[in-house]
Amino acid sequence: MEDRQEGKMSLVRLRMDLAYDGGGFHGWARQPGLRTVQGCIEHALSVITGVHRSKDGIAHRRVVWEPRLVVAGRTDTGVHASHQVAHLDIPAAVLQACRGHMGVDGVLALERRLRHLLPADIVLLGLSMAPTGFDARFSALERTYLYRVSQGGQPGDPRMRGYVLDLEGSLDLQAMNEAVAVCIGLHDFGSFARPNPGGTTIRKVLAAHWDLVPNVNLFETAPGQSAVGYLPPFMESGLTVFRIVADAFAHNMVRSLVAACIQVGQGRRSVQWFADKVAHPLREGSTGPIDARGLTLEHVAYPPDDQLAERAQAIRARRTL
Repeated sequence: MEDRQEGKMSLVRLRMDLAYDGGGFHGWARQPGLRTVQGCIEHALSVITGVHRSKDGIAHRRVVWEPRLVVAGRTDTGVHASHQVAHLDIPAAVLQACRGHMGVDGVLALERRLRHLLPADIVLLGLSMAPTGFDARFSALERTYLYRVSQGGQPGDPRMRGYVLDLEGSLDLQAMNEAVAVCIGLHDFGSFARPNPGGTTIRKVLAAHWDLVPNVNLFETAPGQSAVGYLPPFMESGLTVFRIVADAFAHNMVRSLVAACIQVGQGRRSVQWFADKVAHPLREGSTGPIDARGLTLEHVAYPPDDQLAERAQAIRARRTL
């Protein structure tokens, strides 16, 4: 737990773990007049804590505070998250007031109220006091994204239609993996992303690989026993999945890398072309982002609690090669 002072208010920092279906959102970041993940959560927090924002944008509140979330990674329009992390600085008095008539502490009371108010396409996985030095964005060590593709012209599972890209024809996974191997390490990904104002497109990729998911049954048959009845496969069986892990990602970086890899896998571009795009960072139109539906933020990793503040301070520094 960490106390802060803002004006005369004592603030405490909360860690929020989330999952969401990005199909119904214009991305994470709050935007006027658009439905976003951040906007929905902050609206729910406002209702719970007594801060109400009218359609004209004027805030009506009983306290001089408005909820503002800081997130580990801002997902784009249509991108999903199975595990996103954010933090919230909230006045201690406001947090305790969330208890109402509940016989629980303020954090658990706020967690219960949020789960009641949030829309069905946002799931609150957990709410807790953040350890000292925790910053959802800058303390993170690495993020893991997956991009799911159905290739070969096989009819996709309609239950997965919002999370998988359907492609006609087959992909050369060997060539795609030869290409993406050059991304490992510290590089300027300017050919595949654009920087935030004042930022760079230099990122450190820790792992990147394409794999074909095997056909695996959802249920296992005990040793020595024969299967009784139909054993359904995992819904992801047969899909082609790209996994990439990096300390951070620039805007549109993963989707643009996927698009370039697929061009290689379809034989429209060479592995050398891909390598040249990494070696010479230049955004020129041939490496734009692919459809968002196949992309999911799967995990955000953090260092031990006693290293959180040090990590946050180090990552704020502007990067160079």
